Amino acid sequence: MPMDPENIERLIKEAIPDAEVTLKDLVGDGDHWSACVISNTFKGKSRVQQHQLVYQALKGRMGGELHALALQTSPP
Repeated sequence: MPMDPENIERLIKEAIPDAEVTLKDLVGDGDHWSACVISNTFKGKSRVQQHQLVYQALKGRMGGELHALALQTSPP
């Protein structure tokens, strides 16, 4: 079952409260998303560390409920 965008955004914002999250359904199936996440939390962190924070926020749903996520992260 696909994951709805409100749940994706909620999970990210629960873990990264100041996050600005922009989601786009890439193919219209609810399984393939593009996310842009901007947060002060990312300051001083490598791109890999930033992505790890987002993946941790999704609590193991990657590869299951959430099949694919093209991720862009940055500090403001």
